[in-house]
Amino acid sequence: MDFKDSAKEAEFRTEVRAWLDRHAAAKMEANQPLSPFQGLDDRPDVISEAKAWQRKFAEAGWAAITWPPEYGGRGTGPLEAIVFGEELARYDIPVHYFTIGLGMIGPTIIVHGNESQKQRYLPPMLRGDEIWCQLWSEPDAGSDLAGLSARAERHGDVFVISGQKIWTSGAHYSDFGLGVFRTDPDVPKHRGISAIVVPMATPGITVRPLRQINGGAHFNEVFFDDVRVPSDSLLGDLNDGWRVARTMMMNERLLAGISISVGNAMASLLELARCTIRDGAPAAEDPVIRQRIARAYTLVRLLDLTTARVRTALARNSIPGPEVSILKLFAALVGTEFAETGMAVLGAAGGLWGDSAPEHGRWACALVESFMMHIAGGTDEIQRNIIGEIVLGLPRDLNPDRDVPFRDLRTSTAADKP
Repeated sequence: MDFKDSAKEAEFRTEVRAWLDRHAAAKMEANQPLSPFQGLDDRPDVISEAKAWQRKFAEAGWAAITWPPEYGGRGTGPLEAIVFGEELARYDIPVHYFTIGLGMIGPTIIVHGNESQKQRYLPPMLRGDEIWCQLWSEPDAGSDLAGLSARAERHGDVFVISGQKIWTSGAHYSDFGLGVFRTDPDVPKHRGISAIVVPMATPGITVRPLRQINGGAHFNEVFFDDVRVPSDSLLGDLNDGWRVARTMMMNERLLAGISISVGNAMASLLELARCTIRDGAPAAEDPVIRQRIARAYTLVRLLDLTTARVRTALARNSIPGPEVSILKLFAALVGTEFAETGMAVLGAAGGLWGDSAPEHGRWACALVESFMMHIAGGTDEIQRNIIGEIVLGLPRDLNPDRDVPFRDLRTSTAADKP
C-alpha cells in the first residue's frame, strides 16, 4: 500500500487546503464529530448558513468535484474525492445537508436522466438552492427494497402516487425527493418499479419527523395521498426503476464507506481517558479501560488501512478488490466500538445528557447515532450477503418469489396491495 500522497494527490491536497484556509476556520478538537450524523441541525438559520457555503463552493468549483465539467464538476475521480473529504473534515463547515443530493442522487440523474432533467435539477442542486432526499424504505420494505408497495399509477400525463415511505433523512427540509414506486403489480417485484422525482411541496404529501431519543429529528415518515406529479418526472424508463435504484445504492454504499472515519477523533478519546477521573485516578490508568482503548485504536487503524488499500488501487488506476465491499460494513462496526469505548471511559456519567453531561453529552450522542450506520445504505446483514455471494462466491439463498408477480406475493400487508 502507498501511505503517502502521490505527487498529483499532494498537489491537489495543497490546493484544497489553501482555499479552505482562506475561507474557513479550522475545527476545534471539541467540535470534532464522533459520528457522521453529528452536526445536522434542522433550524432554518443553520440551513441558510449551509446553503450560503454551498453557493461559495459552487462558485469556486468545489461543489461536486467528481461530476463531469459540463454539469459543474471537475471530472475528478474518487481518489480526489477522498482527499477533498479528508481536508474538508478539518473545518467547521456545514455540508451534510447536500450529501444525499450531490453524492447519490446527482450522479444517478447524470447516468439515467434525460438532458432536460439534468439541466433542470443539477445546477440548483450544485449551488445548494434545492436540497434533496431519498424516498426509499417503507414499513414493510427495508432490506428487501424490491418489496415496496407505495404505488404510482399513470393517468395521462401525470403519475398519481399513494403510500408511505419511512426513515427518510432530511425530508422535512428537502425541496425534492427521488423515490421508487410500484408502477406495475402484475410483474415480478424487481420489474414493476419506477424511479420518480417528487417535489416535496406537492399537495397530498405529509412529512412527519421521527423524534429520536437525543432530541433530534433526522428521519421522517412521508405519506402520499393521491399526489400528482407530471409524467416527465420519471427518471429512466417506466418499470426500469430497479436499475436506477441499483445505481443509487452503489453511490450510497461507496459514499458511506469512504465518509466514515473516526481516526481524526481518536485524539478525543485519548484525551477523555486522561481527563476522566475514576476511583481517584485518570481512567487511562485503568487496565480494563486501557484494553478497551487499545482495541478501539486497533479497529480504527484497520479501518484506515482498509481505506488506504482502496486509495492505493485507485491511485494505480486499478479496480479495488474485496476491501471496497467490506468498507461500509467495517466502518459501521468500528463506529459503534469507538462510541462504546468512550461511554466505558465515562462510566455512569456517560448516561447524562445536555449541559450537565461531560463534553455536553457528545459521547452519548455518538453512541445513539452509531447504530444508524448499521442500517443506512443497507443493513449489516445485507452487506454480509453481498460479501458472501459476490466476493467469496458463496451460493445465493433460495428466492422462490423472484419470478412471482408482485400482486400474488404473500405478505403481511397483502390486503393493501393494488
